[in-house]
Amino acid sequence: MISTQLVVVGGGPGGYAAGFLAADLGLGVVIVDPEANPGGVCVYRGCIPSKALLHVAKVIDESRHAAAWGVQFGQPAIDLAKLRDFKNNVVARLTNGTGQLVKHRKVKYLQGYAEIVDAHTLRVKLKAGGTEDVQFEHAILATGSVPAIPPTLKLDDPRVMDSTGALDLPDIPASLLVVGGGYIGLELGTVYATLGSAVTVVEMTPGLLPGADRDLVDVLAKRVAQTMKSVLLETRVVSLKAEAKGIRVAFDGKADAKEQLFDRVLVSVGRRPNSAIPGLDRTEVQVDQRGFIQVDEQRRTHEPSIFAIGDVVGEPMLAHKASHEGRVAAEVIAGENVAFTPRAIPAVVFTDPEVAWCGLTEAQAARENRNVVISKFPWAASGRAITLDRTDGLTKLVVDPESEQLLGVGLVGPGAGELIAEGVLAVEMGATATDLTLSIHPHPTLTETVMESAEVFFGQATHVYRPKRSKN
Repeated sequence: MISTQLVVVGGGPGGYAAGFLAADLGLGVVIVDPEANPGGVCVYRGCIPSKALLHVAKVIDESRHAAAWGVQFGQPAIDLAKLRDFKNNVVARLTNGTGQLVKHRKVKYLQGYAEIVDAHTLRVKLKAGGTEDVQFEHAILATGSVPAIPPTLKLDDPRVMDSTGALDLPDIPASLLVVGGGYIGLELGTVYATLGSAVTVVEMTPGLLPGADRDLVDVLAKRVAQTMKSVLLETRVVSLKAEAKGIRVAFDGKADAKEQLFDRVLVSVGRRPNSAIPGLDRTEVQVDQRGFIQVDEQRRTHEPSIFAIGDVVGEPMLAHKASHEGRVAAEVIAGENVAFTPRAIPAVVFTDPEVAWCGLTEAQAARENRNVVISKFPWAASGRAITLDRTDGLTKLVVDPESEQLLGVGLVGPGAGELIAEGVLAVEMGATATDLTLSIHPHPTLTETVMESAEVFFGQATHVYRPKRSKN
């Protein structure tokens, strides 16, 4: 029997962030996870490998774009095995690093699967064989999520992939159907389209990226229409059928062709929480109808000794949100009076162009009938965007008209995922539009578009003309 102050079930970005901080705060920590090192879905099968492949796609796309500047490159030759090695080496480098941090912090790491015996005991089935019992004062459940595949889209055929299978790059299919126009489908669709696949995206709703503001998505949609074979909106997949030459897909909705044959199909319609933890019913932990574990602002469940964080407790299912939740839970367990109450959790879609937002969105403000002012700066007026030959971007601010406080930020364009951090800081700090205008931004950069969006709010932008806002 191992006795510890804290056991963390799940070694993803939320779990290991919690475990590492708890160790830094002087607690004895055990982390349980099936992988050899911490990393979770994000590092092994999600955020990190997908971004490695998206970087390669960006290089290929820019080499093609260079023809417009007078620079010609030959047609790229794709060495798929070497590309897989690059992606796998990125993952290995990061997970080897987290493994070293486990040792440096003297965290006990158990590679295996956890079962809850009671509110203070775990039984871990070790991958190496045998079991280990862990007695704990507190536990943090950080079990994450898995791809959700509706029954109608399940087909026992390797040509039907989820996001994990798609990241393995089994081949570059001549034709690929991406089911789902959310961020996972669009990111992986971008990779395959750039590598040479004819990609079709099918989405049930009227637009891509449901939930994001339409003016940001519209910029991306125009680009997607150029890089992918087709986008089928307000269309759903009725059935999948395996044939010798491919997967036959039946559609219902606005698609012109009600049946099409594809070499491969990627199903990316969302994720579901991993809350079916063995033995959870032996505790007072409660799970809602959607499968999310219920927690309070300190991430404590209905069982006082057990906390939960990350995808398993609810939207948004994002690694950085899980990490911050994990740090809050660790601090609470260490005796600090803290809570998870962010004003702005950034979301980034790493397509080309990237889309990013944080805080209050325009669509959310409309749903809540909140009075806001939307201030936009088009990248066509940005000197830096012009030098990049990418003027299709947009920066927008959501501002309270009375206090002039910044409530939300939205961006679309190359590098939007890096730029959004300024918006997060501004919203979290309660900055006003005046604060942004008085913060001198370097020229020529894309960050200037944030400052100039604030100047647009006052009708004083240098590079665009907008009449001064009336306060009446």
